[in-house]
Amino acid sequence: MFSTIFSTTHSKVAILFLMIAAIQEAVPNVTQAGEYNQVLSLGDAMPAWEPLPAVDGKQYSSASFADADVVVVVFTCRSCPTALDYEERVSRLQADTIAAGQNVQIVAICVNRVAEDRLSELTRHATEKKLAFTYLYDESQATAKAFGAIFTPEFYVFGKSRKLVYMGAFDDNTDPGLARDHFVASAVKAALTESKPAIGETIARGCRVRYARERK
Repeated sequence: MFSTIFSTTHSKVAILFLMIAAIQEAVPNVTQAGEYNQVLSLGDAMPAWEPLPAVDGKQYSSASFADADVVVVVFTCRSCPTALDYEERVSRLQADTIAAGQNVQIVAICVNRVAEDRLSELTRHATEKKLAFTYLYDESQATAKAFGAIFTPEFYVFGKSRKLVYMGAFDDNTDPGLARDHFVASAVKAALTESKPAIGETIARGCRVRYARERK
């Protein structure tokens, strides 16, 4: 009888371990991602990227900004009204940091493949609006996937060691007159002193990144 009970208990334990292993295999990144991001979590290193074309006619890789004390990466575009609403604020933040003598680099990346988001259109738009930040185009969409970007705009702030200190929305209200919590500006300020911002992650808002459907 004892051997029968032991055998039954042993079988149940074995089944339980198999179930746990199956769950871990099915969702391997759950404990590694952020609250709203399925790829990156706070403290992760900035994903590297190869040279990408920019609206200024040059090409920039992640290594191009190695000397910056803080790097802000934002996935954005021209076709999204929300992204357009934030352009002036992002451009002003870059101009303000330059005026203050702070070594902060804002890098915008567009990965959408629709006509209004192509490099030629981004170049015309950036020139017309006199955007102060670096604006790249990534037709491969690899950068957005590496960062786990879902929305435009979506922001990532990295300190001197290129560890992620903040990701999510620029502030707490699309209407600049109603914004009270300036998440990215606060994160930049904290990163410049090598400290952690009070808020490390929020959910971004805007349009969805237009990922190309992969055919199998």
